[in-house]
Amino acid sequence: MGRPALNHLSAPQGRRFAAATHELEPFMPLYEHVVIARQDVSQAQVDTLIEEMQTILTDNGGTVVKTEPWGLRTMQYKIRKNRKGHYTLLQIDAPAAAVAEMERQMRINEDILRFMTLRVDEHPTNPSPILVKRDRDDRRGGRGRDRGGRGGDRDRGDRDRDRGDRGGDRDRGDRAPRAEAAGE
Repeated sequence: MGRPALNHLSAPQGRRFAAATHELEPFMPLYEHVVIARQDVSQAQVDTLIEEMQTILTDNGGTVVKTEPWGLRTMQYKIRKNRKGHYTLLQIDAPAAAVAEMERQMRINEDILRFMTLRVDEHPTNPSPILVKRDRDDRRGGRGRDRGGRGGDRDRGDRDRDRGDRGGDRDRGDRAPRAEAAGE
């Protein structure tokens, strides 16, 4: 008639099974949370904002596993007239009510442009791809150094001489020069 249910093998909903002690412990979902703060806010003010969010989480029974400040980064489009923002990644182990309260406080705060919370199965142990890219760019000597910078400092060659088939001394064939053609 079908397969037997395997519910007796899994832990009850809302609890994690601790294999070493064979006991059930309360389950708190894992989240990754990215915050974008305004560009005109100093890094010290961003740090205090993140500390406030951490206290909200700890007061409601959660913990912040890891904090990664990504620094001031350029955004793809303007958000509330800001082209840049201070990005920070938080890895959170907290109940849903604590995350909801933290998000409510972030909606109220004018210094926070955007935030996004994602539920994850586990927190990665390696650094985030943003930090890996930033470290790689630092080892290369920063972004854009090998491109020659901005403006007209590139060598464009001798454009006046080498025009190919266009311009300059082309053979006009039977036509008279322009000055004479205008006079007739």
